[in-house]
This record gives sequence, structure tokens and C-alpha cells, in this order.
Amino acid sequence: MKKVLTIAGSDSSGGAGIQADLKTMSALGVYGMSVITAVTAQNTIGVQSVMDVNPEIVEAQIRAVFDDIEVDAVKIGMVSNSRTISIIQKLLVEYKAENIVLDPVMVSKSGYFLLKKEATEAIKDIVKIADVVTPNIPEAEVLTGLKIESREDMERAAFKIKELGAKSVLVKGGHRCNDANDILFYDDNILNLNGNRINTKNTHGTGCTLSSAIASYLAKGYSIDKSVLISKEYITKAIENSFDLGRGVGPVGHFIEIYKKAGIKF
Repeated sequence: MKKVLTIAGSDSSGGAGIQADLKTMSALGVYGMSVITAVTAQNTIGVQSVMDVNPEIVEAQIRAVFDDIEVDAVKIGMVSNSRTISIIQKLLVEYKAENIVLDPVMVSKSGYFLLKKEATEAIKDIVKIADVVTPNIPEAEVLTGLKIESREDMERAAFKIKELGAKSVLVKGGHRCNDANDILFYDDNILNLNGNRINTKNTHGTGCTLSSAIASYLAKGYSIDKSVLISKEYITKAIENSFDLGRGVGPVGHFIEIYKKAGIKF
């Protein structure tokens, strides 16, 4: 079994962050491991509070995994301060980590800033070593300084992020009001990934789920473009089978096939 490490924050409601990552990895048949960078108090309504984990503890968690277990892929999600970012970058280089997927989490759906301003530049040090970077449009705008309003703007942003050192860039178009089309820039090729907007409010954890799926498929030996394509299929199905939980934005259906077999209905 392939082994995938997620380095991200914890979501107390279970829909995003570490919890979504591990659910995705389990659903896709890889063994998930975790390094927790922050503890959040959140639910379907929003993020109430965040406590960063001590950077030295983050380092200890990473070393504990790599010193004992072969890691086939790494997904990086919420990392809010520059000191922790620096440690993660240093250790991934030291351990010669492969198949690195960076989801540059910056702002929650409820508008809570998860990445401190001083860390915005620091996150680019991880972009440099990433195999795939998966920003949504607002995140791509922060990373590039560009205003993104069209597919051509998405392509320019992907090119600019790739210039930072990333092997490939997936700019996600879900924040555009009229479609859910994405742009993948890899091997000097632009791949347009068209998608239909699904009429649901329950999209909590979509970015975490997609990036974890990509890491899982990379660990299994799929190419970057194939990993992104089948991960988009997975997240689309998960969104189609999302469900109401709590009073706000519900989670996607990570285990929908298992739920169906068990006769569970929502």
C-alpha cells in the first residue's frame, strides 16, 4: 500500500483539513499519515478560532514519520506562519520528499484569514519544490499579484506561479460564478479541465479533498496530468453527493461508494 503524508491544520467539524485529507486517502486506497500544523475551532458556519502548533512540534512530527516510514507523496495544506513554512521546506528537501502537492490555503470560505500576511511570501519557498500547486482564483491572485477575471488570466497566473519553481500548477476556477473550469499548466502544456457547476451549498473541504486526491494518485504512480484528471472526477462526484450537516456549508461525500453499499442515506 502506498503511503501519503498530509501536513495541514485540524478541522473540528471534520469536513476539511487533516480530517478531509485522511478520509480522501482512505477512500482512494492509500495509507494516510498526518502532521498537524494548527488546531482550529470551526463548524459548518465558520472558523471561530485558530491555534498554531509550535513549529518545533511540527518538525518533530515530520521527522518521526520520515525517519521510520517511506513516504510516497506529501500534501501540504494550512500552514499559517513563516517559521513553520521554513521548517517544512527545509525538511522536505532534507528527506528528498517526492510527489509534493501544495494547496496554498489562505482564507476559509467564511472569510477567516488562515495564512498570516507575513507568511504570504514564505509560502513561495514551498511552491519552489512542489510538483503540483493547486490555488483557487483568490489564492492565485495573492501569489501572482494579478487580477483574474477570465480563462486567459488563469493561464497567465498559472505561468507566473510555475515560474516560481513549481513543476505544474492547477488554477481552480470554482470561484468564478459561471463555471467550474480549471487550468493545468504542466510540461509547458496548458490543459483545460472543464466542469459543470453543481447546484449545492455543501462544498466544505473541496480544496483539501482535491489536493489530497492528487497526492494519492501521484503516490500510486500516475502522471501529473492523469492524477489531476481523475482527482477532478473524484471531487466532482463527492460534491454531487455532498450532504447537509449543521446549519451552514456541509461536507462533500468522501465515502459515497461505501455509504451506498451500506445503505446509508442522507
